[in-house]
Amino acid sequence: MITGVLFAIIAGLLLGLYALPEKFTKDFEFENTWSMFFAINTFVVPNIAAFLLIDGFADVLAAIPSNVLIGMIISSILWGIGAMMWGKAINYIGLSLGFSIFIGTVILVGSLIPFFVGGIPATNVFLTILGGLVVVLLGVMANGRAGILRQKDEDGAATAEDKKGGSMVTGILIAIVGGLLATGFSFATSYGSEIIDQASQAQGNASWKSAIAVMYVIYMSGGVAIAVYFVQQLSSKKLWSKFKTPHLGKNILLTTIMGVFNFAASVVFAYAAFKLGKELGGSVGYAIFNTACVLTAIVSGLITKEWIKASAKAKNSLYLGLSLMVVGIIIIAYSNTLA
Repeated sequence: MITGVLFAIIAGLLLGLYALPEKFTKDFEFENTWSMFFAINTFVVPNIAAFLLIDGFADVLAAIPSNVLIGMIISSILWGIGAMMWGKAINYIGLSLGFSIFIGTVILVGSLIPFFVGGIPATNVFLTILGGLVVVLLGVMANGRAGILRQKDEDGAATAEDKKGGSMVTGILIAIVGGLLATGFSFATSYGSEIIDQASQAQGNASWKSAIAVMYVIYMSGGVAIAVYFVQQLSSKKLWSKFKTPHLGKNILLTTIMGVFNFAASVVFAYAAFKLGKELGGSVGYAIFNTACVLTAIVSGLITKEWIKASAKAKNSLYLGLSLMVVGIIIIAYSNTLA
């Protein structure tokens, strides 16, 4: 169990840091940065990782039953749309709050999805998990309040130029809807992991490589939906010319780092879920993974001075929300000891 929890935390750290390089791209609009990131993240990195590290990968894919593959593809497309909305939310409301609201929603819904796929565990375990999720929900609400207070503080000190970034409420709504759609990731992982693991090991691969195969299906499928959106956005806003910048090389490097961190986080999480066991890996591991991500993102947001203009009241609400989410995740992790 300890190994699974540790890997879930490491995965959360990677995911919490992946969007940080976005702050340092130059001459790019939102659509340029995130379209390049998603192109690398969903198409380039998965193909390199899968075909380089997995023996007989084509045979592994061919061994997946069509109904399982279709289910994974549909839920992965929903995840892709949600992930795209996540990036948009961060653009509206910043790294720390964007992660808090989005990931909080993902934790609340995504942690329950594996129970519908694999069945509900013992009553005491299930009730403990639900109790932890309620505490996490209170933390998410406190983080949302912190974001609204922060906007009021910033509006009071901002110039007209500073205020052009968009509505905090709009950003929060985008993050919540995106989080709901992104729970397709949890469903796809729970639905296909065991079958893909069997197919991968039949080709002589180590068990940890199965996680790469699972993420390959999810990322490639979700990437299609994301690509359609960004091609439309880049064309309608006439932003293709923005890629012609002296900073293109640096921007490619930064978005590549984002892509590698994001994909690695998902692979490490899938391995953590495997180590935690079939019954609770997708729920307990998923909650630990995402809460560690929120913690990392909030600390990153504080370090990069996203909250420098926020009042003590706003910051205290943020700290309260973070504390509640940590307490909630401890309760959820404790449920694994009751199994």
